[in-house]
Amino acid sequence: MHVRALIRIPVLLLCLLPLGGCLFRSHSVERKISSATLKEASKEELIEAINREAAKIHTVNATVDISPAVGGSKKGKVTEYQEIRGYILVRKPSMLRMIGLFPIVRNRAFDMVSDGETFKVSIPVKNRFIIGRNDVIHPTGSALENIRPQHIFDALLLREINSNSEVTFLEAGSEQVEDPKTKKKVDEATYEIGVVDRDPDPKIGWYLSRRVIFSREDLLPHRQIVYDKLGNIATDAKYDDFQIYDGVNFPSTIDIWRPQEEYSIILKIVKLNLNQPLENAKFDLPQPAGAEVVRLDLPTGPNGQAPGFNLKSKDKPPAQRPEKKQEKKDSNSPGQ
Repeated sequence: MHVRALIRIPVLLLCLLPLGGCLFRSHSVERKISSATLKEASKEELIEAINREAAKIHTVNATVDISPAVGGSKKGKVTEYQEIRGYILVRKPSMLRMIGLFPIVRNRAFDMVSDGETFKVSIPVKNRFIIGRNDVIHPTGSALENIRPQHIFDALLLREINSNSEVTFLEAGSEQVEDPKTKKKVDEATYEIGVVDRDPDPKIGWYLSRRVIFSREDLLPHRQIVYDKLGNIATDAKYDDFQIYDGVNFPSTIDIWRPQEEYSIILKIVKLNLNQPLENAKFDLPQPAGAEVVRLDLPTGPNGQAPGFNLKSKDKPPAQRPEKKQEKKDSNSPGQ
């Protein structure tokens, strides 16, 4: 066949394609991209925003509702616990105290303090006093027994980024949000600030320590993922419903997930005061007379168990009780 004839055949077929409906078909694709107006910022502007807001906070005195849950894919089930009222005190650089109260009677379910390195937990109903280090030396089978005040501290407050010792990078990402019009899940662009730190151990060296994820609708940090030195996710914290408290833009809902221990804690701010003086006595937790002392930085007993919280579990989330218009002062609050 002549060369020109060979060239004409594919050209002719291309011309016939629009005429043959059976040769192709098209279909609509559901739009899954957010139509919200997105804001822009540079890496330097996002880091400056983190450091600016972090520098405003020196102390935290919060009344919170605490919703804990344990379990996940490892256990094959999730157990949710009844929501309880609690109090959180924070004083930088590393002091934290957290109290949980039993529902209705409002007696103390637990009282824990940390100085950043060690912690103490008092469980009055069991007359037990637990002492240990913030890193889990001998993790137990119960996820709630592995809760450490430092986990709460690291998720509650975004740390400032030190450009002299940490390396940062900006990455474009996306997250699923609910479209306000269709109420369906859509993808929305985000900014992610990665923070790389260096461990003194040469076997570890540089490692990704955390990611701070900003919504491009408001340029606020809506999520922080903290990694351990082996690259595993240690804490995944989500922040929602930002409000202005004492001149600081602070989330009123904080959802903390610890995937390795498989427990989560949702904190809902009921009342928040920032930068009030908090003396050392507020973080003092003496050992109750006659309490059984348990050292979690020592080997576990013959049964391999260590005491922990024993909150009453539930199959379904509890119905929310309406908040009283005026918060009654509670003698259990360490802020009083």
